[in-house]
Amino acid sequence: MADKVEKNSHGEEMDSESNPTKNSKQWVRLNVGGTHFLTTKTTLSGDPNSFLFRLCQESDLISDRDETGAYLIDRDPTYFSPILNYLRHGKLIINRDLTEEGVLEEAEFYNITKLIQLVSERINTREKRAAERLNQMQNGKKFVYRVLQCHEDELTQMVSTLSDGWKFEQLINIGSQYNYGNEDHAEFLCVVSREYGATINSKETEPTDRAKVLQQKGSRM
Repeated sequence: MADKVEKNSHGEEMDSESNPTKNSKQWVRLNVGGTHFLTTKTTLSGDPNSFLFRLCQESDLISDRDETGAYLIDRDPTYFSPILNYLRHGKLIINRDLTEEGVLEEAEFYNITKLIQLVSERINTREKRAAERLNQMQNGKKFVYRVLQCHEDELTQMVSTLSDGWKFEQLINIGSQYNYGNEDHAEFLCVVSREYGATINSKETEPTDRAKVLQQKGSRM
């Protein structure tokens, strides 16, 4: 028996591509965690080993549907978007509010082999870079500096009483700011440093505004 050939309103034969009834069967509606997605069987067939391929190809695959006929999938819809877009164009695009680990979890659930490999490589690259940065920070010592202002007669005591890892770095003569009787008492800026550590109070690392000005003045002398 010959196949039935459908014709349009002009009596012209319609091929399968122009048959709206057949075309409608190419579309698949999914209800993922309460959010509807409309896509094609071609898109979902991108990975023949995936759950989504089986969903639209195997008629005996048991899957509940909602009142619209959409396949019900109990997964996070926000993480399904990058999965579906990957199947559409082969590119992995993840919004900033999503994590690569979350996308990997969904890729493993849907069993999309190439996507699992791609996301895993991204995570490994990210962790490798983070480890390299941490290693650089640990090997490259960092120091914090303080600028202490003192009078000439206070210098010896101040330098001798440095503690908690503070080391003397530089002494800057900024001249005399005050007169005491007939004598001028020279003032100095004493620059000290110590290796950066978690025990250092952030407030201690910043010299006072006046000390900053005096240090600039001393560097020009």
